[in-house]
Amino acid sequence: MAKVKKTKGELKAQRGALRRYHRFLPTLELKKRQLQREVRHAELMWREHAAREAALVESMRPWVKLLSSWPDLAAYVRLEHLDLESANIAGVTVPTLAGVRFAEPAIDYFATPPWLEDAVVALCELIAVRAEQLVLLRQRELLAEELRITSQRVNLLEKVMIVRAEENIRVIRIALGDASTAAVARAKLAKSKIAELRSGVAGE
Repeated sequence: MAKVKKTKGELKAQRGALRRYHRFLPTLELKKRQLQREVRHAELMWREHAAREAALVESMRPWVKLLSSWPDLAAYVRLEHLDLESANIAGVTVPTLAGVRFAEPAIDYFATPPWLEDAVVALCELIAVRAEQLVLLRQRELLAEELRITSQRVNLLEKVMIVRAEENIRVIRIALGDASTAAVARAKLAKSKIAELRSGVAGE
């Protein structure tokens, strides 16, 4: 750490810096709280979709073995496009899933088993839920990273920069006080010597 100058100019600069730190700190703390809420929300949404995925898988369990007997299933369940957008959450740009588009399956109801239509609907829903989970996971990662950076900044301001500025101000004020006291003492000494000289000259 650079040695602080013990001058009035430096004292003014340190006081100005301390005021700026105190003004900026509440803004950073507010952003930190917002990010904490958004990270928790993204985590909650991800867990909800994970539970929905588990429920879908469980509902498919009675007939899931039938899928292995139908080798051309991929022809009926084909993801065409993920509609991704972006949103600003607490100052962070994150992806959002606007929609999932599947190719319209051409099912020949006379040549396919009766359970195929339900299987296609269930599998499309499962894919959509998993796509949403991936997007939510990315949201959580981006928000968590911004929270980490913001928390570091809050700690830097609160525990380093503000403490350092306060200590610098204390040291400078003591130094200026000592210098002022020494200057007064020198002035008195000089005044006393001048008085002695004058009295000596007058005595002659």
